[in-house]
Amino acid sequence: MVSASVRSSGRAGTSHSPRVVIAAPASGHGKTTVATGLLAALRRRSTRVAPFKVGPDYIDPGYHRVAAGREGRNLDPVLVGEERIAPLFFHGRAGAELSVIEGVMGLFDGRIGGSGVGSSGTGGGRIGDTGDDPAFGSTAHVATVLDAPVVLVVDVRGQGHSLAAVLHGFRSYHPRVRLGGVILNRVGSARHAEVLREAAEVAGLPVLGALPRTEDLRVPSRHLGLVTAAEHGDDAREAVVAMADVVEANVSLDAVVSLAESAPEPAGGAWSAREAGGGSVCEGPRPTVAVAGGRAFTFGYTEHVELLEAAGADVAVLDPLRDERLPPGTAGLVLPGGFPEQHVTELSANLALRRQIAAFAASGGPIHAECGGLLYLAESLDGHPLCGVLGARAEMSPRLTLGYREAVAATDSALFPEGSRVSGHEFHRTVLTPGHGANPAWRWRAGEPVAEGFVDRNLHASYLHTHPAGHPEAVTRFVRRCV
Repeated sequence: MVSASVRSSGRAGTSHSPRVVIAAPASGHGKTTVATGLLAALRRRSTRVAPFKVGPDYIDPGYHRVAAGREGRNLDPVLVGEERIAPLFFHGRAGAELSVIEGVMGLFDGRIGGSGVGSSGTGGGRIGDTGDDPAFGSTAHVATVLDAPVVLVVDVRGQGHSLAAVLHGFRSYHPRVRLGGVILNRVGSARHAEVLREAAEVAGLPVLGALPRTEDLRVPSRHLGLVTAAEHGDDAREAVVAMADVVEANVSLDAVVSLAESAPEPAGGAWSAREAGGGSVCEGPRPTVAVAGGRAFTFGYTEHVELLEAAGADVAVLDPLRDERLPPGTAGLVLPGGFPEQHVTELSANLALRRQIAAFAASGGPIHAECGGLLYLAESLDGHPLCGVLGARAEMSPRLTLGYREAVAATDSALFPEGSRVSGHEFHRTVLTPGHGANPAWRWRAGEPVAEGFVDRNLHASYLHTHPAGHPEAVTRFVRRCV
């Protein structure tokens, strides 16, 4: 039952899972500002809101968490499979009255070469009036899977009546994507807003809000994008308050809620970590799995911890910037991605923990390290000594490595049997020399097979990010090794 703050539309057959997708023509139009501001503004009205992010982004969900007061979750068909999107959504929205789903890039921007997925699950094909599904992994793809209405956020600087052509194009481009309204961002004046509203009316889309130009909402960026909310601390909370203020003052929350409630009631059940992973593998005491967190290791998925616990592990958070010892009884260690390069001096200075992790690895303790965790296990990063578990050195690079990868497990490991096929994602500006050990973790499936990562007994470390909900059996296998 929705609270009084979420107005009932009074229509028969309206959604019991109100939801809305916040999209844009391209990156940089203000999706994060609007989505985060909406979450916080609705929460101020005592509405329980559930935040989601399309794609493999780890940064926006951190701000969503601050705004909504609950974990932000990702919906990525490439990493988890199209068939898991709705179940993961139902699972993540449990207990909420309304869900806000922030898109990725432009509305129809998905995996390159992965459009037209349909029931065949294959790529290729032209999008548009052919009836093909939107590009795989795009915001439009997720919106159609969830049958959710879309609000388009448009940066209107330098635009007038041309906005009508933009909106007409997005509205008519694909029949399965339902555009329910537009939010104008960076509006210059009252007269500018009036012209833009006329243009939206010509395109047949209601204007749900008009945000003025302001520099107060900018979140500092760095080499990989936004600074994470965990690193920002009080500044992140203040930024969220500012986003909520501007959205509350300039967007019709009632109109957004009404649109969200127009989504039909979806069919299907919720994802379950227990069912996905096959249940607990522990007959005796539960093993303790330490998962690195804090400001340096923020790139993780909520479902990972849920799967670890469902498999029978007790999860203990480890902050390598502060903690000098592994949690008592640690039987396994997870080192997710993050920005260790921004905290390398502090990480290097924590000699006691570095030595203990090296000893844990030498004893054959199960370790799962991704990207930032991989760097932490290296001998050094830009000359700063680190754990020294891997016979490799890391350095910052001017080149950004970014994109999805199709990989096959090159070596039997604590996570995957040899030959396992996965979809993953890379996102880093560092180079590791050498890039793999005698037993590589992966070989790419596309083009020439390229070795990547390290496997040594129960150690699995690589640049590749995977979503545990896409491969729950890997988490179960890891906990079994911990036992």
